Amino acid sequence: MPQRRGFAFVDYLMFFPGGNMAFSLNQVVPWGRSLKEYRKMFNLTPDELQLNILDCAAGPASFNAQLTAQGTRVISCDPLYEFRVEQIGERIAHTYVQIIQELRNNQEYYIWKTFSSPEDLGAVRIAAMGQFLQDFPQGISEGRYVTAQLPQLPFQTQEFELALCSHFLFSYSEFFSQAFHLQAIAELCRVARAVRIFPLLTIAGDPSPYLTPVMESLSSQGYGLEIQPVAYEFQQGGDRMLRVQPPPQG
Repeated sequence: MPQRRGFAFVDYLMFFPGGNMAFSLNQVVPWGRSLKEYRKMFNLTPDELQLNILDCAAGPASFNAQLTAQGTRVISCDPLYEFRVEQIGERIAHTYVQIIQELRNNQEYYIWKTFSSPEDLGAVRIAAMGQFLQDFPQGISEGRYVTAQLPQLPFQTQEFELALCSHFLFSYSEFFSQAFHLQAIAELCRVARAVRIFPLLTIAGDPSPYLTPVMESLSSQGYGLEIQPVAYEFQQGGDRMLRVQPPPQG
């Protein structure tokens, strides 16, 4: 079976020999999603949206801004947040055309139901990222946007009721090892009582080679695991999320 193509860029990472990472805004391709998309990607109910939520590897999503406007407090973390709002906005404007062109070039590898065209998807993303940019300065001052990245997070044990991780773990299996995935999921389970990860495909649209061994390893350590279908599919076959429960304490 020929490998399906995906975007030819990496969203948030700059790589150096030996696997070390340094964060550079020139390597960032910001691409934020909306509350409506989060609800579908993670099967979030209205009651669950009232929980104490961590959005990890959140990027310029409007999830935090939209829930804050509804009176719910969310913490988002991402290394992107070390930059000023003007810098992030300039980078969004600079890379937007590139992303839309990539979508046009690869339309056959995506499901055009939620979005009717690359231009339609782009309009939704620009609106979401615009909400993020408007909220970001106040969110920084209120501590709702935290500069941090996996596999080590600056939060207390079980500080959150639910942690969400969108389009990072499993998506970048080519760049992050199986050991990294295990460490990252264990860290998310340290800081939250429940974890949801979406999608379970790589950015090329292929099943992550780490999904099965990671699940087997976590299961052997007492983690609760369940793959669930979701009401969201943009990548072909990308309509499942992984739910993880930390091992029982004591």
